[in-house]
Amino acid sequence: MSHSENAELTYHAMLVAWGEYAQSIGLIQEIESVPLHQKMVTHRPQTKILEFFLAILAGLEHLKDLSRSAHPIDQDQAVARAWLQSAWADYSGVSRTLTTLSQEEAAHLTGVLRTLTQPILDSEVMTALRRAGRLTYDGDLTGRPVSNSSTSYPNAGYGHMDDAIQFGYQVAMVSLHSPTYGRLWLSVVPHPGNTTSCTQAEAMVLAAEAQTGLRPLRRVELLRGRLQSVSRERQARERQAQVITSQLTAVQAQASETRQQIEQQHVLISELEAEYEVEQRPERPYSALGRARHKLGVLARRQARLAKKVPQLETHLARHEREIAISEVQESLLQRRLEQFEADNRANCYPIQADFRLDAGFGTRENVALLIEMGYEVYTKPFADWLLPRFKRRAVGRNDWTRVGNNAEMIAWKTEALSDFPYPLDVALERFWVGEQHKYAILIHFGADPVTTDLPEWFARYNGRQTIEAGIKEGKGVFEMHHLKVRTAPGLYLQEQFAVFAANFVRWAAHWLAIQCPQLPSGWQDPAHPKVKEQVKVGAHTSAWVLWQEQGCLLRFTDASLFAGRSLELERHWAVQLPLPFAETSHFGHL
Repeated sequence: MSHSENAELTYHAMLVAWGEYAQSIGLIQEIESVPLHQKMVTHRPQTKILEFFLAILAGLEHLKDLSRSAHPIDQDQAVARAWLQSAWADYSGVSRTLTTLSQEEAAHLTGVLRTLTQPILDSEVMTALRRAGRLTYDGDLTGRPVSNSSTSYPNAGYGHMDDAIQFGYQVAMVSLHSPTYGRLWLSVVPHPGNTTSCTQAEAMVLAAEAQTGLRPLRRVELLRGRLQSVSRERQARERQAQVITSQLTAVQAQASETRQQIEQQHVLISELEAEYEVEQRPERPYSALGRARHKLGVLARRQARLAKKVPQLETHLARHEREIAISEVQESLLQRRLEQFEADNRANCYPIQADFRLDAGFGTRENVALLIEMGYEVYTKPFADWLLPRFKRRAVGRNDWTRVGNNAEMIAWKTEALSDFPYPLDVALERFWVGEQHKYAILIHFGADPVTTDLPEWFARYNGRQTIEAGIKEGKGVFEMHHLKVRTAPGLYLQEQFAVFAANFVRWAAHWLAIQCPQLPSGWQDPAHPKVKEQVKVGAHTSAWVLWQEQGCLLRFTDASLFAGRSLELERHWAVQLPLPFAETSHFGHL
């Protein structure tokens, strides 16, 4: 390609390519249509919001890198043209726009991202259901630490982050296993740093359902049985409490009567002592005075026994009353849940099958039971030492360990009934060699999959959730989410939304590029594994000549580029196959 007058040099080749893709899906137009009530001096606030997205898409560590790097993005006219802008603002202007952004405006911008995501998500959901017969979700909580001495980050707090107690934020993230793109981010919700995983399970499930618009049938029969069991336990405790109350009443009455008898006995002894003194009568063991003193001793010992028995019964009664109160709260919660789930099922014309995979931080008994009742095939680990000690004891002497990985073996128990859990679970004990010793862990499962008959598949299926861990690592290391570029709640919220959208966006664009660009660099063609780090950290910061065309551009990498000799011809036409909404088709079985 000759460097004609129409050719323009860019130092951010992939940002130009992604700008063409952004035009094809309507991202730029939709962002520019969002009303932002901010003063315009030179650049519209919408332009600065797009520039903020570019900072994340280009993997910039700091916002100032937009203007202070070796080849500033805000000076790259080819990038501006690809993104339909006359020019970019200095990073300081972007910062001011983000500082004055309201939460309502951030939510509106997030709504645009969800609108653009939905057709692709719907298509992937249908493909997954067609191929696998189910959806697979992964959820996790990750930390965003900031400086411990900072006072300018809103709602930050101390919590577990990166295996240490640090100051910052937690982010609840949910992804969907995608047949085409490998992983699609569905939801990201920031929380204060002291938020723990066990409090977020239900919210993440509901967020996933809200994004896909689909859910499995709730297991109302199981829930109804659990509710009945809780009700019977409460009634039994109430009967026990009534018995204890009766016993306490009787003991208190006996204690009161004993006090009166002791008082009467003291009066009698005083009268007898006076009488014996007047009559000069000696006191003998079986005399009236001796018998009175003996009876007083009997009454005093009885009073002591009753004095001990009353607080014991009061303690037992208080414990039962606390248990009854807990049961009443649980019964009320389960009753409301049952009513909600029955309504969910009545409204669910197109139930699906779905897996939810979570790590041990989410695996409390209540969370696992809730996921079961919500209808999911559950793959997780139990929280803390809920099950590990008892199953390690049960494994003593067993020699039927199955190798499931290079350094892992498992044994399993099918549909184990547990005294402290309402539903039977498939339980597996893992052991790993760490040096010369074994390390143990537990896997638990509920659902129709016959996991105990194929332990390597169970091990692999649970550990498939590493896809979300890889996504979190990608977000921190590629899109630089360990550097928070803003310090306002709306800005931080928008940065989280832009980061997961950028991860999805690069994969969608890789598919778009692979279809039309035979000279795409090696390894970029697979949208499920498109070398995101290389595209962002290298491709978005490499030089190319851009020849603008009517419906796109020709992008030729310069001789100084890692991809020298390659050309990408980009056309903006891009049709997304819009699936029929599930609520409007009567042939779900044909998916």
